Amino acid sequence: MPGDCPILVWMLALNRDYVQEEYDACYKVVQECDRHAAIKYNPQDPDTLRQIMTQLLPLLMMRHRRIPRAKWEDHVSPNGKHWIQQSPDDMPPDKFLHSMIGYHLNFENSLCGMAMTQGTQRRVINIGLGIKQLVTEPRGATVAAYLDSLSHKLTKREITMMSPDLGDEVSLRRLCIVLALKQAYIKAIGQPVGFDWSRLEFDVPGEKAQGDGHPLQGWEFRIFKATLGVVRGDVLVEEQYQCVTAFFRGTKESTFIWHNTAKELEAWVQFINIDQMVKVLPKLTA
Repeated sequence: MPGDCPILVWMLALNRDYVQEEYDACYKVVQECDRHAAIKYNPQDPDTLRQIMTQLLPLLMMRHRRIPRAKWEDHVSPNGKHWIQQSPDDMPPDKFLHSMIGYHLNFENSLCGMAMTQGTQRRVINIGLGIKQLVTEPRGATVAAYLDSLSHKLTKREITMMSPDLGDEVSLRRLCIVLALKQAYIKAIGQPVGFDWSRLEFDVPGEKAQGDGHPLQGWEFRIFKATLGVVRGDVLVEEQYQCVTAFFRGTKESTFIWHNTAKELEAWVQFINIDQMVKVLPKLTA
């Protein structure tokens, strides 16, 4: 594992329903601390809560590092890439250059996430996080129908790797891995919403990636799963998500790193839930 630019991921599980007081408290903190967040206030819309909770993750991460809110600034590049610059006070110039924190935020349904790394500003912004829930949309649709509805984002070769002959579980998992890989890469390079996903091809079994027919070189893709227990009404349901971090390391080849066990994730992925976030809220503005 290269020693420079270590990657850390924070995952927040929206593992239960929320109440208005919690929504208001979280919204207030984001309004106070994040000048880039333009989130519409609408407690009845769970999607706005997902946005709010995701925007709290950088604040939580910096609090975890014991860096006061007044001692850092959030910057955005012209193509929407975020990095945090700490105050240069009491920091040698070389250490300051390598103290920039690049991060990318993402969420899907009950999972909010942040991938981050630290180093020079030019390098740390090349990070992206992809999240895809292992479920068909609309709910109840067949895997074949779901795959067909997303075929415009895939290449012919990718579709072949998701053949119905493999069974629904394998097809759906492979689809979600490929979509999470593409999402992470597209966000890491700062492409806009309208980017044509079919320009990318991920040969997952062969651990190869192409863009416009050329090999993607120098990328590190970390592939892992998140399993959440979520209370919906009075019922506890299990939700599974396929997650990917993409980071440009500049090595000769691109690498695919699979993290399949909780033990492998412990070193670099931190899981928290709504209760833990709400509890720490008063400290995030300090």
